[in-house]
Amino acid sequence: MDWTRLLSGKRLGMEEYSERKHRRTDFQRDYDRLIFSSPFRRLQNKTQVFPLPGSIFVHNRLTHSLEVSCVGRSLGNNVAKSLMAKYPGENVYFPEIGSIVSAACLAHDMGNPPFGHSGERAISAYFSEGNGKLLESKVREEGGRWEDFIHFEGNANAMRLLTHQFVGRRKGGFALTYCTLASVVKYPYPSVALEKNGKFGFFQSEEKTYRQIAAELDIPAHEAEAPCYIRYPLVYLVEAADDICYQIMDIEDAHKLRIVTDEETIGLLLNFFEGDRLKHVTEVMRTVDDFNERVAYLRSGVIGLLVDECSRVFLKNEERILAGAFTGTLMKEIGEPLRKAYAACSEVAYTKIYKAKEVLDVELAGYHIFSYLINSLTEAVIHPGSAYSKLLLQRIPEQYDTKAPSTYGKIQCVLDYISGMTDVYALDLYRKITGMSLPDV
Repeated sequence: MDWTRLLSGKRLGMEEYSERKHRRTDFQRDYDRLIFSSPFRRLQNKTQVFPLPGSIFVHNRLTHSLEVSCVGRSLGNNVAKSLMAKYPGENVYFPEIGSIVSAACLAHDMGNPPFGHSGERAISAYFSEGNGKLLESKVREEGGRWEDFIHFEGNANAMRLLTHQFVGRRKGGFALTYCTLASVVKYPYPSVALEKNGKFGFFQSEEKTYRQIAAELDIPAHEAEAPCYIRYPLVYLVEAADDICYQIMDIEDAHKLRIVTDEETIGLLLNFFEGDRLKHVTEVMRTVDDFNERVAYLRSGVIGLLVDECSRVFLKNEERILAGAFTGTLMKEIGEPLRKAYAACSEVAYTKIYKAKEVLDVELAGYHIFSYLINSLTEAVIHPGSAYSKLLLQRIPEQYDTKAPSTYGKIQCVLDYISGMTDVYALDLYRKITGMSLPDV
């Protein structure tokens, strides 16, 4: 891959307007377009890990995405500065790498359904184990890709949300730049390549769109027999920003909820420092009486260290990344003691946080609510003639094509609607259609 082709201001669906001049750059406009969008705003009522806040505020998908975007901008700016020095005068878009990465970071979770990862699992389970399994033969007979449903992936759904022309909407979806869209797709493979690559980045319905993006940016295919592509370089920075934020901020949230003790929290964060830096942060920390402020101070220092280290790893491996020879993530290549300290945080997160009662309760509730909604709505779009289906279909907004000609398209319509719900909306709809909550009469 070559930076002269990889960075482009062309917009999906608005290619003929790509040369128009604005005071804001194309990539700054991407950022603003995402910030002001309804799907992004809805992230404020989507669970990140812990239940949405009561008396104690913890991260939701919105605050997480904003923080990832800030870290992504720092990573992008670090890389841009070095690339401009290495390739002087070669690409006018080098200074915009920070803006591209920060915009992609805003969008990276926009395709995730409510109730955390339990929403993804509930969707997959409905089609692999539940009533949805009965639709497999019909979807396959019509040429649909059944794997898109039994391995439902939030990353692929983000690509659909950003690029699909919903009913009554403009061509190109959000009409973002090709660069920002390519930076969102962490796993540039279809679901049929899942067995080899673990996850996937685009549904069958968006495969043509990603091929178009890859052709424009000259991203080569990794395997000719399946549309598997080499990762777009800036994806590594988006992924690193996400890795840095969710791991460190989950520890801070767990401390606020008293899942992790004061001593354990401080110990986990201090592990990232050594030598004179450790001595300095320890001395500064002791001058602060408020314990939460101590944690916030250490957390900011840890993020700064990880940003610098991930930037170093990217630049060290830049040629391998461009050649498609770099595998894994930037976080896996960071040096000691950072890698060891990060691994310790991961271990605590897995054993104490992700298995905490509060987290499991949300997943259990989300799983049940999602299963019911998917079953009811799928039945309605597949069999629209019944009296109940006619009533239920009136709840689905017009932008979703309930009359799609294929079974694959009808199922996607349901998943578009459900995955866009907030936790609160999904719970409210569930209560209403089950009769648990009735309007005043």
